[in-house]
Amino acid sequence: MSLVRNTFTIGGLTLVSRVLGFVRDMLMARFVGAGFASDAFLIAWRLPNLFRALFAEGAFSAAFVPMFNRTVAEGDAERPGEGLPNGLRFAENVLSVLFPILVGFTALMMMAAGPIVWAMTGGFPDGGPEKFALAVEYTQITFPYLMLISLVSLLGGILNSVNRFWVNAAAPVLLNVCLIVGLLFFRGHSDTDTARTQAIAVTISGAMQLLWLIWACRQAGIVLRLRLPRLNPEVRQLLKLIWPAALGAGAVQFNQLISTTLAARFLPQGSVSALYYADRLSQLPLGLIGIGVGTAMLPTLSRQLAGGDAKAALNTQNRAIELVLLLTLPAAAALVVSATPMIRALLQHGVFTAANTIASAQALAAYSLGLPAYVLIKVLTPGFYARADTKTPVRIALVAMLVNLVGNLILIWPLAHVGLALSISISAWVNAGLLYWTLHRRDHFRSDARLRSRTARLALATIAMAAVLLLLNPWIDPYMHGAFLRRVIGLGVLVGIGGTVYFVMAFVTRAFSIAELKSQLRRGR
Repeated sequence: MSLVRNTFTIGGLTLVSRVLGFVRDMLMARFVGAGFASDAFLIAWRLPNLFRALFAEGAFSAAFVPMFNRTVAEGDAERPGEGLPNGLRFAENVLSVLFPILVGFTALMMMAAGPIVWAMTGGFPDGGPEKFALAVEYTQITFPYLMLISLVSLLGGILNSVNRFWVNAAAPVLLNVCLIVGLLFFRGHSDTDTARTQAIAVTISGAMQLLWLIWACRQAGIVLRLRLPRLNPEVRQLLKLIWPAALGAGAVQFNQLISTTLAARFLPQGSVSALYYADRLSQLPLGLIGIGVGTAMLPTLSRQLAGGDAKAALNTQNRAIELVLLLTLPAAAALVVSATPMIRALLQHGVFTAANTIASAQALAAYSLGLPAYVLIKVLTPGFYARADTKTPVRIALVAMLVNLVGNLILIWPLAHVGLALSISISAWVNAGLLYWTLHRRDHFRSDARLRSRTARLALATIAMAAVLLLLNPWIDPYMHGAFLRRVIGLGVLVGIGGTVYFVMAFVTRAFSIAELKSQLRRGR
């Protein structure tokens, strides 16, 4: 399969998950709103979500997939007395060590939920003891999700390595299905009861995702047995790689945690929710583009570098950046210039007010300024991980986190929650810029003439689209509230006109070729 096809397979399923996730957020906005209960739930959800991003999806995949591929490349012959190919034997050893660590860590975090939530929120100065108690309760309910999703990541990494990308990409759909079902059929009579239902649904979804991956592995002939833990050299090497990869892959999540903590401590009630809703909408293009390309790149780069084909690896990286810019630049521009009508159409109904719309739209515009950087981080870091270098991205991530912290402390006072979102965007550009500069300095990546030329042309097409959207916003905004069909039509017109202008301009300036995209979908790259 080609990089483009893998990207659209992963990205398409991730987009389905993100769209369902935003349906869930629309229901959350309608039934819970952006205040007392939603702030408590989002604080609780932030913790397992942070560790999931650090150790499950981000760090584990970054460290495990290249090692698994190298182990498989050393020989697939079964070892006498083991009855398993090299790669699966390695995976079993990892599982035997990972499982007790996860059980112990999850139990510890559940017992320490009170002090952890207090450290994050200061006890919610704006909400009092009741809000704090809710956040602690919701945290204890949601935290088992971390253990379950980490096991999902192990099985998903194996399936990605054998080019069964779609199975792992489809798993998050179950999370959003569970949460939507909870909101539609099991919500309580109050916003706090509904938020509690969401916390329960999070953990149930983790169990469903694990069962899905176990079934898919069995269908692929992959069965892992739980053995007595053994810290052999391969497992020790993996653990050494995971910790720096966790910090590197989780820089954005750490920044989000810092911003959430500051918002809970120093800003008015509802600020945490405004940041959350804005972040969720900005995550839609990141899910389609960045995660898809990054996931598809890592096994490809690992195989190319293991085979000594540096030229092919360089071409893979250039084409990946070309692809993400094609899709990310217009998405970022649209979310910046049309944030208010989009948030109004998607969220402003039920208990979600016009004031909530303005607050969330301001944060969305600030987040979206960094969207190209978020995606480039996903594309550039595999260039390090494929070379078993997980330390350099973490050093760069720490610099970016420091930039974010300083930016937060400077910008929170004049700009409130918007300053927190803007600081994250600035730190993301610092992260992406340093990743690019380091790869270039080591001669591991150089942009080719095709990438440079097309980037300039894509920028022209994006500017043209943004200008049209600015003119269109006042005319379309009255159609962004009211009846559901009215909002759907208004949003469809806005997105349709913007997308048409962009792709027509991109085609006119020869920023991309339809024939090339079709060619890459038909053959490997």
